[in-house]
Amino acid sequence: SFGREARDAVETAREAIAGFLGVAKEEVVLTSGGTESDNLAIKGIAGAPRSGHIITSQIEHHAVLRTCQHLEREGFSVTYLPVDGHGLVDPEAVERALRPDTILVTIQYANSEVGTIEPVEEIARVVRARGVPFHVDGVQAFGKVPFQVQEIGIDLLSFSSHKIYGPKGIGGLYIRKGTRMVPIQHGGDHERRRRAGTENVAACVGFAKAVELRAREMHDEARRLTQLRDRFWEGIRERVPDVRLNGHPTRRLPGTSNISFKGVEAESLILALDLKGIGASAGSACTSGSLEPSFVLTAMGEPPEWALGALRCSMGRVTTAEDVEYVLEVLPAAVQRIRALSPASVA
Repeated sequence: SFGREARDAVETAREAIAGFLGVAKEEVVLTSGGTESDNLAIKGIAGAPRSGHIITSQIEHHAVLRTCQHLEREGFSVTYLPVDGHGLVDPEAVERALRPDTILVTIQYANSEVGTIEPVEEIARVVRARGVPFHVDGVQAFGKVPFQVQEIGIDLLSFSSHKIYGPKGIGGLYIRKGTRMVPIQHGGDHERRRRAGTENVAACVGFAKAVELRAREMHDEARRLTQLRDRFWEGIRERVPDVRLNGHPTRRLPGTSNISFKGVEAESLILALDLKGIGASAGSACTSGSLEPSFVLTAMGEPPEWALGALRCSMGRVTTAEDVEYVLEVLPAAVQRIRALSPASVA
């Protein structure tokens, strides 16, 4: 029947995604994307005891931060851990923050703005020793850097399809078998009663196809993008004075570079690059358009005169070495022009 065919298609897709993560297919819940997955993980865990303490960091994605803020209004207690100048969370700070009533620790695998990869293995060891569930927002890292969920000791992992060139509006949440949580969306018995609502069959199949393609190319692509990323930063540093790389110099996502140009408004630079056919953004794509300094860079201790000139450049499968060289030709002249016109320009 058509119904069985659709169900089989969804289950085959779930199997492919679970295989990519190295987990059982029963542990994968399909959602509408990363934001829903983060909400389901955090509110789903919080809904079981209905009170308690949550630990997160100051530089999480808004899908995590605003969910935690919502729970604070509901009476939960939340600790927002600081990060160092590279954007790293200290596992010892996580250990010190744990309390008898801690119900969840939620830390991203990698930051969306600066690309820093967090020490999730060390944090997992600390958290699991205390028997507290550990949620990782893996949306930025999924399919970009290899990692085995079970080896690390993650209890919940959020991930999304469009970050690996799959369809938008589909994602997932890995929930380790035995993790106690409640659904946050009520209705039918879909997704083993963890998430009500008819599955988007076409998107599920598209997601599985994207995973299949990604599995084939991930290691080579990560190596290629790391080389391009490093060449880009070296080229900028050689050609432009008063620049600063934001995030960890090496422990960073392959395709992400966040660079601050002192005395330059990022929006002016984005416009100048756009006119030359180059796409870049200020901060993360979800917060760009705001003229406030990035909250991530502020948490990392970046002064406003640097933070306001931060440019995020993302590279992907269509980026070539020629593209990088073209940007290295155009960008220094654009920075020089803006600095010459700006009253805040560097002497």
